[in-house]
Amino acid sequence: MFIDNHCHVFSEYYNDIDAVIKNCKLHNINKIIISGTDISSNMEVLELVNKYDIVYGTIGFHPTELDDFKDSYFDWLESNIDNNKIIGIGEIGLDYHYDNTDKNKQIEVFKRQLCIAEKHGMPIIVHSRDSMGDTYNILERYKLNGVIHCFSGSVEMAREFTKIGYYIGVGGIITYKNAKTIKEVVKDISLSYILLETDSPYLSPEPFRGKVNYPSNIPLIAKAIADIKSVSITDVARVTTSNSESVFDFFRK
Repeated sequence: MFIDNHCHVFSEYYNDIDAVIKNCKLHNINKIIISGTDISSNMEVLELVNKYDIVYGTIGFHPTELDDFKDSYFDWLESNIDNNKIIGIGEIGLDYHYDNTDKNKQIEVFKRQLCIAEKHGMPIIVHSRDSMGDTYNILERYKLNGVIHCFSGSVEMAREFTKIGYYIGVGGIITYKNAKTIKEVVKDISLSYILLETDSPYLSPEPFRGKVNYPSNIPLIAKAIADIKSVSITDVARVTTSNSESVFDFFRK
């Protein structure tokens, strides 16, 4: 059985979410974690986790979705994490990719959400693009764990993140021929630090690159990891599922 640890299965991207969920079950995916990024998607996460048995959620505010951010959203976040199928805070983090980035605002919102996660003992789902150093320097000050989603750093950075309690999120990019760095990371670190994710509807693995992604593509990612590490896909499924269950409490009460 597989778990998709990070996806965005929202009505904005999919006309038939019922069919998406059904297809997950047909492909041996028994849990998917849908992550919010702004107030509207976070609200949809709450709806989806209550509707589908295999859907779990995380809620949070993404660093590139802060133009209309209000301080009241921190209170909203804290008041909505008591749902027993909300199992983490995310997608949160830093993204310095764009020239007009307000780094100070991103850092402030990130830290405030980290404090909420720490207060409630919840894992976090971290987005880090062109900001790996700042992300690490901030996270090492908090007593938290979670996953560095869609990891794009070096082997050395992957080692440092695992030392402070974080797992490495690996998605469809691992199947791309030119994805040298993430392949080196996967080869170097123990399978016990890897989580599978699709980031659907983005980053479809080969042979579906450039098309809409689905959580049902998780086995393709697992197969690529199995080939790199010279283990069976069954071993990848078993270990990564165990990893996910170590990070996230799927049985909150």
